[in-house]
Amino acid sequence: MATETAGSLTATGDTSAGQTSTAYVFLVAAVVSLGSFLMGYSLVIISGAIIFLKTAFSLNPTQLGFAVSSSAIGCILGPLVGGSIGDLLGRKKALTLTGILFAASAIGTAFPTSIFEFNLFRVVGGVGVGIASAVLPMYLSEIAPARIRGRLVAVYQLAMVVGGLSSTIVSYLLSSSGNWRWMLGAQFFPAVGLLLGVMFVPESPRWLVEKGRLQEARRILSRVGGLEYAESEERQIAGSVSAGNEKPAFSELLHRGTRIALLIAVSLALLQQLSGDNIIFLYAPIIFQKAGFVRAQDALRQTVLMSCWNLVCTVVAFWSVDRAGRRPLLLAGTFGMTIGFVLMGGIFYFGVTGWPVLAVVLLCVGAYASGLAPVSWLIMSEIFPTRLRGRAMAVASFAVWFSFFISGQAFPPAVAYLEKRFGNISVAFWVCACVSCLAFIFAWKMVPETKGRSLEEIAASWIKGKRV
Repeated sequence: MATETAGSLTATGDTSAGQTSTAYVFLVAAVVSLGSFLMGYSLVIISGAIIFLKTAFSLNPTQLGFAVSSSAIGCILGPLVGGSIGDLLGRKKALTLTGILFAASAIGTAFPTSIFEFNLFRVVGGVGVGIASAVLPMYLSEIAPARIRGRLVAVYQLAMVVGGLSSTIVSYLLSSSGNWRWMLGAQFFPAVGLLLGVMFVPESPRWLVEKGRLQEARRILSRVGGLEYAESEERQIAGSVSAGNEKPAFSELLHRGTRIALLIAVSLALLQQLSGDNIIFLYAPIIFQKAGFVRAQDALRQTVLMSCWNLVCTVVAFWSVDRAGRRPLLLAGTFGMTIGFVLMGGIFYFGVTGWPVLAVVLLCVGAYASGLAPVSWLIMSEIFPTRLRGRAMAVASFAVWFSFFISGQAFPPAVAYLEKRFGNISVAFWVCACVSCLAFIFAWKMVPETKGRSLEEIAASWIKGKRV
């Protein structure tokens, strides 16, 4: 009988050879994805609170942009911290730190005495987001059997979407009172849940093999897929790790066999954020107000509908990614985004208001949620060797949050300029259409299909100089 060591979800009884304990793996994913839920809540809640913060602190467009994007400063720093902690102390320690940071941010942003203090604690929460973005997909990909890895890592995106949806619902319910403090403070409770839950999940078996803790790794792998699976995986992981036992350096990511993987990961990270959908999520109530839904409650009601649709499309991606594959979802999603942003620009150019605005927003969001959003994180977490994965995810996550900061900070001043110069903001969305089209071309030419392959097989394919 195999029983997990302290600090792991209890496993009673060996899993027979070849049998994957899917329920166990998804239970672990559900627990740690509280971190992803908090990412979604923390990033999106500002879109509901900003309407009231703008008045409470008398913010100009530049200050408004910084209040929204200040968390991205922490997001930029977080992956560098999280990747190192994840490699040195383990994935569980890094996840524990994210819970602490989210809890501190919840309290600090709910009770600030100035906009400076508010922004400071948004940065603290952003560090938590950045660490989670680097460690969570990596942890989930490392514990998952190849046949369900796509769905398991998609749980990361699914939980983030649920967190974002929860934040819009909370914002809408509190909009009549304008109580933005409760909007921001509510994330304290899932942060405590994450801290408690991480105590009971197993460490990454691949990290354990890398550290020479083979018995613990074998026990976890047996629980995941049986004894035969554990022996096979342990041999593959050990072979991958033994290729270089010295401490990995960031410069190794530029070596032959990994630099193309790095190019793909960083490019997907940049395109994911600069394509424009994060602007819709961050500024949805303001966009809806400019499109005719003037009252805060009306704008937030459309935002709730948008977030519900985002969840539906993410669930579709969750069930499709291991069936249809990564590339088809990515190509279809980026094509749909291109069309959607062309139409969005047309809506503001011709002054269309009402339900057509919501319909086009749903097209943009749905295409993003079923393609570029989940698949980018999945590809990033799959394509690097085990010993370099922590460093690689740190770099890719850094690229995500750097571009997130740029786009979030630039939008309010850009809107103010475009409205003054052209009388509308259509050009901003046509630029997003161009970026989405570029993402489609890049996915078509460069992104490999990784469905059904083990992480070690994917990593080996780069060393051989072949596309997966």
